[in-house]
Amino acid sequence: MFELKQQFPIGLDVNWISADNAPTLPRLNDWLLDPSSLTARLKQHCRRFKVQVLGQKIEACQAHEANDNILLGEQVLVREVVLFCDDIPHVFARSLLPLRSLTGKQQALAHLGEQSLGQVLFNDPALRREVVEVAEIEPSLRVCELAAMLNLNVTHNLWGRRSLFFIEDKPLMVAEVFLPGARAYLQEM
Repeated sequence: MFELKQQFPIGLDVNWISADNAPTLPRLNDWLLDPSSLTARLKQHCRRFKVQVLGQKIEACQAHEANDNILLGEQVLVREVVLFCDDIPHVFARSLLPLRSLTGKQQALAHLGEQSLGQVLFNDPALRREVVEVAEIEPSLRVCELAAMLNLNVTHNLWGRRSLFFIEDKPLMVAEVFLPGARAYLQEM
């Protein structure tokens, strides 16, 4: 685990496209485009669910992650985790939480520890998801190096989704990449 934490931040500098323009991926679309909590869905398919935090720190928002709601250079709390089902890594997640969004009861989002951000978000009645994008991730990217460190064999491009959420009009962004062997690749829908 220590080696994994040394890899932080992994980052996700990929070409995100609107979910509306996503290719038809029979096995994956049901997972990529699912509007509900990925954490809740993963928990339905396993006995033991675990969040392993790779790291969390404040940094400036980079150009490839900036948008109309989270600006280039804005100070954001970056959090990267791996979600496990029955001790098998299924998802790498990277969250950007602008410091201006971490006010009021949202301050607690900066102190989640091993708790899933998705679980907290989807229990908040003020949550709304506005933008969903998807990306195909080539084996040359660092997230695939992470997969290899997790003893996962990367034999194909990976897929991920990125969502822009708002809680009480405060933006935050969550990107999730399905790691090799994740149920999203194995299950026929």
